[in-house]
Amino acid sequence: MIRNLNQVNFAGFGTISPERAPTSDSLTVADKRRPLHLVQSDSTVYKSVSDVRLHCGSGMTVLSVSLDGEDFLDFYLDKPVCITSGVYFCLSPLGQENSQAEISSDTPPVDTGRVRKVQELQLTHRIRVTNLYTLFYHEKERGFFFPGESHPMSELTYVDQGSLHSVADGQDLLLEQGDLVIYGPDQWHMQYSDVDVAPRYVTISFDLEGCDISSLLNRKIRIPQKAALLLQQLLREQERMDNYSTDMMISLLNQLFLTVLRYMDAPVEKLKTSNAVHSENEIIRRAQQYISTHIREKLSVPLVARQVDVSPSYLTALFHKNLQISPGEYIRRIKLQESKQMIREDTMNFTEIAATLHYSTVHHFSRQFKEKFGITPTEYARSVR
Repeated sequence: MIRNLNQVNFAGFGTISPERAPTSDSLTVADKRRPLHLVQSDSTVYKSVSDVRLHCGSGMTVLSVSLDGEDFLDFYLDKPVCITSGVYFCLSPLGQENSQAEISSDTPPVDTGRVRKVQELQLTHRIRVTNLYTLFYHEKERGFFFPGESHPMSELTYVDQGSLHSVADGQDLLLEQGDLVIYGPDQWHMQYSDVDVAPRYVTISFDLEGCDISSLLNRKIRIPQKAALLLQQLLREQERMDNYSTDMMISLLNQLFLTVLRYMDAPVEKLKTSNAVHSENEIIRRAQQYISTHIREKLSVPLVARQVDVSPSYLTALFHKNLQISPGEYIRRIKLQESKQMIREDTMNFTEIAATLHYSTVHHFSRQFKEKFGITPTEYARSVR
């Protein structure tokens, strides 16, 4: 990567000349410089045998320097420098066909007969999501069954609430809250839940280039909180859907994959993760699990905090830090999601649902439902029955 040219970064290769307005003395020195016309091709590598003074000219120029002629550091030449004797260097235009610089030295530098490829100076995508086809948030009934499919694009499934069975290549994986599975192109897969579980999960179909993910396919992956947060941002961006949302969603999905790949690729680093970070994630997981399994009971932040052996203030801080939401708001959202499941089951009226979920009144329940989902409970019931 191209570095900023300053005294600290350039130490060992030479010095940075003062950046001052021209004077009569500096103009006299400038007469000794000779111009260099640089073109977009392989750059000749030189070795200094005395101090070499370089000045930037027109266009953008990259100065590459090395002490051994093998490992080069690249700098943006935006100020005058003096390279000390014995340093290998070359100059290249940056992002354009040509550029100019000026050079002066008591003894001309030696042409080493070697060249350095210009394309090494630029960073490009190695792994990228090229297409995003579908992004769905599923709310399924208890004991749901999906008979299976295969398609030419890859697919990701993430369990947000409850649990889900994933079947592919003859293997049945039980995915729980916070787990993710990836299916490859044309890989047949089916999904179902246990008779007493109504799962909520995300599915995304996409194309990915530049990375062999075969080692990740059909594996139960417990993703870090950072990756789960990216999924939440993806869903929010889908709801927003303005002129920039498509690019934002693809960018977020790309970040999600890079986060998961880095997480899966660094087992040693994961072992070295501090006990504090591991403990934080475990506390959040336990709190989420308790909320999900007791959602039809009267819940409060102090009650949940007691169940996971922390103070309410600490639990609140952890939720804000890792989920960007308070535990109280998290409980409210899960209750509203549960109310949708109860409406679909059609075994209670709205007053009974509100009472079961411990809302103060049915009107309070209806108001929060409308604020969250944009429709009333009655309108939602009509849409699913």
